[in-house]
Amino acid sequence: MSDLLHVILLTLAAGLAMPLGALLAKLEHIQSNWREQEFRHSVMAFGAGALLSAIALVLVPEGIKVLSPLAACSWFTGGAVAFMLLDIWLSKNQTSASQLMAMLADFLPESLALGAVIASGGSQALLLAALIALQNIPEGFNAYRELRQVSSYTAWAIVASFAAMACFGPLAGLVGYFWLAESPAIVAMIMLFAAGGILYSLFQDIAPQVRLEQHWAPPMGAIAGFVTGMLGYMYH
Repeated sequence: MSDLLHVILLTLAAGLAMPLGALLAKLEHIQSNWREQEFRHSVMAFGAGALLSAIALVLVPEGIKVLSPLAACSWFTGGAVAFMLLDIWLSKNQTSASQLMAMLADFLPESLALGAVIASGGSQALLLAALIALQNIPEGFNAYRELRQVSSYTAWAIVASFAAMACFGPLAGLVGYFWLAESPAIVAMIMLFAAGGILYSLFQDIAPQVRLEQHWAPPMGAIAGFVTGMLGYMYH
């Protein structure tokens, strides 16, 4: 398989996890209300674990290889600040798609980095694509539920729009493949910027919603997500 096709397929597959998450949200009604709540919280917790593994096992380790400690910390912090400012702007404008914006805000820079990693012959490409997909499932899940609550879009219209958004992944990946492969420092900056933004989102939006009174399964979702990333890292 050519590297070019590799970029397109991996970024598209990672992006299609968004409509998959939306489909899970569409079909989430199971048994009693408390079971439905526990399932929802477990999905969010799994996403938190997958996000944390992407930060700890790929984005930060790869990003700090070519940058000085000061530069690495600056870009990581810059990503968190940028996501915080986006969060504030979305809150003030009371937009009906804050989860959707957050989903795209970390998917696109990660796809850029993925394209550059493939072009440079990096061995982490498949792992990075898998972790992007794992985080896109719960993000698609949450974005679907948000849009259903505050908009008039039908369920299938939302799923179809998420599928169309998956096409942005290959476009970003190709940009990274053709223009960033010879600039490892820029790729490292993008990875650390995305990592900082993801960590901010993790503690601002996802982690506070995971805990469910008198139910202990949801936190284990975070463990399952992180262990999944660990297995991918150890066997890549």
